Amino acid sequence: MRRRLGHLGQVMVLLATALVAGTGAAQAQGLSWEGSLQRDAPERYTVVRGDTLWGISGRFLRHPWQWPEVWQVNPQIRNPHLIYPGDVVYLYDCNGRPCLGLERGQGEVRLSPGVRTTPHREAIEPIPLEAIQHFLREHRIIDDPDDLDALAYVVGADDHRLVSGAGDRLYARGHLEGNGRVGLYRVGERYQDATSGELLGLELEHVGQARRERSQDDIVVLEVTTSRQEVRNDDIVLPLESRELITQFYPRPPEGEVDGRILAVPGGVRFIGRLQVVALDRGRRDGLEPGHVLRVEQQGELVSDPRTNEALRLPGEQAGLVMVFRPYEKMSYGLVMQATRTLAVGDRVHNPRRALGTALR
Repeated sequence: MRRRLGHLGQVMVLLATALVAGTGAAQAQGLSWEGSLQRDAPERYTVVRGDTLWGISGRFLRHPWQWPEVWQVNPQIRNPHLIYPGDVVYLYDCNGRPCLGLERGQGEVRLSPGVRTTPHREAIEPIPLEAIQHFLREHRIIDDPDDLDALAYVVGADDHRLVSGAGDRLYARGHLEGNGRVGLYRVGERYQDATSGELLGLELEHVGQARRERSQDDIVVLEVTTSRQEVRNDDIVLPLESRELITQFYPRPPEGEVDGRILAVPGGVRFIGRLQVVALDRGRRDGLEPGHVLRVEQQGELVSDPRTNEALRLPGEQAGLVMVFRPYEKMSYGLVMQATRTLAVGDRVHNPRRALGTALR
């Protein structure tokens, strides 16, 4: 550690706890934790296309999920979450304390007398959004399965088809609000609490979209515009949600204590790795919000006591990090951001241990 600090000009990383109201750069520099810096952290790193904020922070910090605490203490950058290819992140010494700096590169092109800024859409992403786009845009959860009885559903198609695709005409029965596009869904997995048996949510798998043509009595005529898979009788028809698509996620620990489990993996995958989506048995009622980071603890092995023949569960091991991106009332979807071991359904999720703070200038 001493050799490392000497190489970096006695650099030890400080992360500001900007989540606490009123925290500033001066307070951040007063915090110190050892072991916060990656052993092979570079002195300078040039951002390239395809990078994410999480990935860049992971080059410097052992706890990359705390990158918002880095950027939020930078008073010189109007919106430090907008980082562009060509920008340079670097380590430097500030009053005997190490800091992370950010030099604007291709993100700004200086022209006299003004400054032309690279468009927002070219900024790098906080996390790999392609892994969760489908769940952000189209996936849905119903809290109460009794609500299904009140939803419109497919009852038939042209030419007596049993399955339909894009360009085909469908007939649905039930009340549909609005006159625009609708989503087509199929009832998927029932998520239940493994301990109490409580139903946490009913998954609706998105199978396509349709355009409403006309209605007669309680029958609605639809034209399928897009389909991810074939549309069948009894599939659910719902107006598309008019929610704003969240793409800016700021990782942080939950404010309260959270202790839950991985419920399932959409798609039926048994073993779980990095950048896979998982369903969690905790939701908004438990205090979870988009961006909350949870530590994953791999279940200990189930063994038999050699003397008593009792079944024993060995202590669990820290195995990764998952970030909540879509919370519902009783459950959530999260993205596995780090996996040091193979994760599995039933693994525990809980608050990460806060271990460091950093200053950025």
